[in-house]
Amino acid sequence: MRILFITQWFQPEATFKGLPFAKELVKKGHHVQVLTGFPNYPTGKLFPGYKMKFFQREQMDGVDVVRVPLYPSHDSSALGRIVNYLSFALSAAVLGPWLTKKPDIIYAFHPPPTTYLPAFVLKLLYRVPVVYDIQDFWPETLAATGMFNNRWGLKLVDLYCRLFYKAADKIVVLSPGFKKKLIEKGVPEDSVEIIYNWFDEKNLEVQTDDADLPDVLTQKDTFKILFAGNMGKAQALETVLKAAAILKDSNPPIKFVFIGGGVEVEHLKQQSVQMHLPNVCFLPPVPHSEIAAYLNASDVLLVHLKRDPLFEITVPSKIQAYLAAGKPILCAVPGDASDLVKQAGAGLECPSEDADALAKVALDLAQMPIETLSRMGRQGKEYYTKCLSLKAGVNHFEQLFGEVIKAH
Repeated sequence: MRILFITQWFQPEATFKGLPFAKELVKKGHHVQVLTGFPNYPTGKLFPGYKMKFFQREQMDGVDVVRVPLYPSHDSSALGRIVNYLSFALSAAVLGPWLTKKPDIIYAFHPPPTTYLPAFVLKLLYRVPVVYDIQDFWPETLAATGMFNNRWGLKLVDLYCRLFYKAADKIVVLSPGFKKKLIEKGVPEDSVEIIYNWFDEKNLEVQTDDADLPDVLTQKDTFKILFAGNMGKAQALETVLKAAAILKDSNPPIKFVFIGGGVEVEHLKQQSVQMHLPNVCFLPPVPHSEIAAYLNASDVLLVHLKRDPLFEITVPSKIQAYLAAGKPILCAVPGDASDLVKQAGAGLECPSEDADALAKVALDLAQMPIETLSRMGRQGKEYYTKCLSLKAGVNHFEQLFGEVIKAH
């Protein structure tokens, strides 16, 4: 198959369904061309070695990559984000027909949903089917994160998304809750396929010596709970700081470690200082190839999202990474995410934005026997390998693409 992969974010940006996915399809004998932007996520600044151009072609591990210009931005400004998303969509829609070759199928990755526009334009031009992969719901996500709250604007975004849902030959979602939500929006049930996300397992094969790890992760007398990933408004991590305040004098000593970037990092650091939290530590982002050592050096891995009905049907991508790492999980995301952790027998759950409950569950985990924690981690890894791995997901996508092409 000749597959055109449209995504605003692609390696070297930290996107979990990017180059690893494309490479696996190439290994299976398919030709993959990627239409994407110049890398600037999550800082909003172009990555070293890149300059904004009219277009740029690259070869990345057998994958043809075409980059088109966009307005680089990823801060708390709603206007900046909107211009960032729209600039890529328009560049890809206008330049895509000149820079890509006719595929057998188009695969468009969302977020943001503005990728629907170039996918639709190229679908009409090439007369081929299109598969949308929906990772979050707009306008619900905009409202839930506080990024955009204009009532009429949200209605327009909703209308835009509904129109493009109807244009898709197939829609892929990451959880049962997402499928239910699309059906409620009028999408036929047989047009929606559930394919769980995965983690780039090769990142777990690269280890870092203890000597290279920060001191906080090599301390033997503390129980380390690690949050790894983007720190934005959706993560509502002030709750974790409040839980840390409750547990300042816990026995055994519990330390919350944050690693990553995001628009809320500086605010959280300031809050931590103002709250006098010696049991909280912030570490800068590290390359994906190094994250395994940080996960392995922790006792428990934390996932937390803002309390919102939308997030009850969300499975944050870090859950797959945590399961693959084989460490116990503290899941403060009720709904599909907690259901997945429970099915795997990989950890404990608590309500989101509930500092008291989070503190209690953290203490429960810290007081568990090592054997119990090890068993949770082992069960999570086994479940991941069987049901959520890259291999399982790519096989599912390959089968789906073939069926959609045949039915077109």
